Amino acid sequence: MNRQAQAVVLLLLGGAVIRASLTDLYLRYVKEGLRPFLIAAGLLLVATAVMTLWYELRPILRRADAPAPADGPDGHDHDGHGHHEPRVGWLLILPVLGLLLVAPPALGSYAAGQAGTAVTTRQQPSDYPPLPEGDPVRVTVLDYASRALFDRGTSIGDRRVQLTGFVTTGPDGRPLLARMVLSCCAADGRPVKLGLTGAAPEGLADDTWIEVTGRYSDRIARDPVNDAEIPYLDVESWRQVPVPRQQYE
Repeated sequence: MNRQAQAVVLLLLGGAVIRASLTDLYLRYVKEGLRPFLIAAGLLLVATAVMTLWYELRPILRRADAPAPADGPDGHDHDGHGHHEPRVGWLLILPVLGLLLVAPPALGSYAAGQAGTAVTTRQQPSDYPPLPEGDPVRVTVLDYASRALFDRGTSIGDRRVQLTGFVTTGPDGRPLLARMVLSCCAADGRPVKLGLTGAAPEGLADDTWIEVTGRYSDRIARDPVNDAEIPYLDVESWRQVPVPRQQYE
């Protein structure tokens, strides 16, 4: 693959990164705080590609303005430009075009079913402040699971909480509420899983996003993937909601 093809690949890749960074598409790959770094990386790739193309095409443009070289004694051109790079290298553009044209979905129920829950009691417990005001009080799936496991719901008490997540089927066939959490990017994404008791939803397809309202339950299950504890929420009501802009916690 010659430098011109490499420059085109860089140009398309940089354009794809910039396009994703200027829309919500980048949220399917990395955390929201990394957006400035993605934009800077995309601009750097585009600038590198443009400079490479300018450097490579400048001699060609100069030769186009120069007189044509004379043929050799055998009637063939001996200017040394008769050899070409293998064109198969241009196939490297296909993955970049796929990134530009096809938006992959965010991690969902399939990823949640393949990985163990991210909140485990092997982690260091810590003191949790009281829940903020409100009835119900909105909390993240991660916050509820941490409070339910590390202090056994002491900081939750009898307060009503409201959580948003997607449905994934548990090992017993019952629905779980899940949310993917990221440390940096989608490659390290892990699920936080909650069991649902009480007026739990029935018959919903995996990856359906719902908002549930309920209270702390002391019921505990085990995740068969990593044998970690899965806390439960005693559901009082629920409703289906659109897919949120930020799908990760």
